[in-house]
Amino acid sequence: MGNKKIIDTEASITPIVLDALTRTEDARLRELLVAFVRHAHALIREVNLTQEEFDAALRFIGAIGQANTELHNEVVLAADVLGISTLVALRNNPTDHGQTAAALLGPFWRLNAPDCGCGESIARSNTPGAPMYVAGQVRSVNGQPIAGAVVDVWQASPVGLYENQDPEQEEMNLRGKFRTNENGSYHFYSVCPAGYPVPTHGPVGGLLEAIGRHPYRPAHVHFMVSAPGYKTLITQVFADNSEHLESDVVFGVTKHLIGHFKRNDTPNPELPAMKPPFYTLNYDFVLEEGEQSFPEPPIK
Repeated sequence: MGNKKIIDTEASITPIVLDALTRTEDARLRELLVAFVRHAHALIREVNLTQEEFDAALRFIGAIGQANTELHNEVVLAADVLGISTLVALRNNPTDHGQTAAALLGPFWRLNAPDCGCGESIARSNTPGAPMYVAGQVRSVNGQPIAGAVVDVWQASPVGLYENQDPEQEEMNLRGKFRTNENGSYHFYSVCPAGYPVPTHGPVGGLLEAIGRHPYRPAHVHFMVSAPGYKTLITQVFADNSEHLESDVVFGVTKHLIGHFKRNDTPNPELPAMKPPFYTLNYDFVLEEGEQSFPEPPIK
């Protein structure tokens, strides 16, 4: 007499595993695990995965975890270069009502960036490069300015390095948090960022080489915009004159997030401290009502 819970052929494995998952009390966890098993088992059958390929995949996954440190997150990087991070960001942050498009968090956001007053510079150490002035407004989907919103900013230097990667930069250089005024406005000074290669010293670098992809990102500035009663916006604004807009290694560029990094070759009386040539970026953010929450920082 046959026992339906005893494996007799490879075809019987999947239904037996799925049956075991029916005892999972958490309904959402059960749904996720069932879908994962179905798709993973289907993938193995579709490509006829060999034992050697399976072993290599396990080594790759293990190496990703082993490459993680307090200053480097290989797991996030892997999700980024496979387009998974951007897919999750876009599916969870629709723009149907005029909200600003979201983008992936990336592996370089840190907690506790310095609190800054509007008009301060986030270039705290000697950071050679073209000066940049950034300004804009934070408002709701109905057009109302949001006063007191926190605009958390981080970016790479003009040589393409975040401060945690570069011993020449001060702690928290090119990072800062600004609060919008009563009109929902913010503004700050910085230096124009450069595009850069993502870290390639770990297994993700080996993957990129194996599939013939370059490791470069276009120049951009990261923003996390938050206010009580509104859904936290995590996004990036990309320089319209940057290389690799159409081949961003992490698939982070969407058309609504390309900003005009305007080069100014003559003095501007409204910005007397800026010596030409300098850049200006004006970019507004639109938040939707919702729960204010924050992600787990990928690095310390």
